[in-house]
Amino acid sequence: MGFRVAVLGATGAVGREVLTILDERLFPADRVHALASRNSIGREVSYGDRDLKCEDAENFDFSKVDLVLASAGGDVSRAFAERITGAGAIMIDNSSAFRMDPDVPLVVPEVNADALDGVKKRRIVANPNCSTINLVVALKPLHDAAKAKRVIVSTYQSVSGAGQAGMDELWTQTRAIYVNDPIEKSEFEKQIAFNVIPRIGDFRDDGYTDEEAKMWRETHKMIDPSIRVSVTCVRVPVFVGHSLAVHAEFENPITPGAARKLLRESPGLMVIDKRDEDGGYVTPVEIAGEFAIYVSRIRRDETVDNGLAFWVTGDNLRKGAALNAVQIAEALNNRGLLGGG
Repeated sequence: MGFRVAVLGATGAVGREVLTILDERLFPADRVHALASRNSIGREVSYGDRDLKCEDAENFDFSKVDLVLASAGGDVSRAFAERITGAGAIMIDNSSAFRMDPDVPLVVPEVNADALDGVKKRRIVANPNCSTINLVVALKPLHDAAKAKRVIVSTYQSVSGAGQAGMDELWTQTRAIYVNDPIEKSEFEKQIAFNVIPRIGDFRDDGYTDEEAKMWRETHKMIDPSIRVSVTCVRVPVFVGHSLAVHAEFENPITPGAARKLLRESPGLMVIDKRDEDGGYVTPVEIAGEFAIYVSRIRRDETVDNGLAFWVTGDNLRKGAALNAVQIAEALNNRGLLGGG
C-alpha cells in the first residue's frame, strides 16, 4: 500500500523536479496532489507520463495526505506548516524557514539519516541549502576519517538557485548583448550575463551574507559545530549546477590518494579526477540532470598541515533540492516513520 503525497509549489522549478523524481524513483505513492496558488488552479504539471491538475493550496484538506513536499518558499512554508502537521501529515520543507529550529531535523540522508528520528517532535524535516548539500556530502566521509578543523569554501552558484526568474534574466541579458539591446536587471542587482556577482543574499553586520552564514550554520548542525567554516558565495552565468572550491584542514593526516579512495566508496558521490589534457574533471554542464555529487581535482593544500583542496559540483535542482527531499521521504519510509498518523 502506498502513501498519499502532496507537492506544495508544484508549478515552480523545484516543485516540478520533485514530481519528476517521485516518478523516476518509483516512490510508493497511491495518490499525488499538485498544490499551487489560486492563480494556477487547473494548470497541468507532469508526473511521469501523467498530467496532474493543480489544486488550490489554500483550500486543500491536508488530512487527505501522509506527506507534503513543500517547495514554495519560506513564507509559504511558515504559513502552512501548522495546518499540514496539525492534520497529521509530515512536511519536508525545501525552504530555509525551519532549518535552524532545534526541534526540526536538518537532513542529508547520506550524511545524518539518524537525525530523522527527531521528526516526531514537530513532524517537519528541513532540506538544507543547495550548496551546503554539495559540501557536506563530500566533507562528511573525510571528517569521519581525519576530523576537519577548518574549511574555506568559494561557491559558484547557478542562476537557477534564484528560481525561474534568475534563469530568464540570464537568457534575456545574453540575448540583449548579442543584439545590442539595453541590459535590464531585476532579479540580480548587477548584470549576470558574462559576469560573476560576489554576493548572494542579504549582507550581515559582519560583512558576510545570509547565504554564506547558512552554509556554516547548517554544516555545524549536520556534521560538527567545532569545524571552523568561512564562505564566499558567488553567482555565476550558469543555468543549472552549483560548484564549490573547497580547502579543508584536518586534525589527522590524510593524503589525496586516501581521500580519493574514500570518496569513491562513499554514498551519493562520484569521483572524476584524472590529470590529462582532455579534462579529467567535471563541470556543471556535464552533470545537469544527474543524481550524484561529483568531486574532482583532489590535491594537497600545502599552505596548512593535513590540508586538502578539491572541487565539488552537483545539480542544484536535483540533489541540491528535489532529490534530497525525495530521499528524505524514502528514508522516513524505510525507518517506519511515514504514515500511520
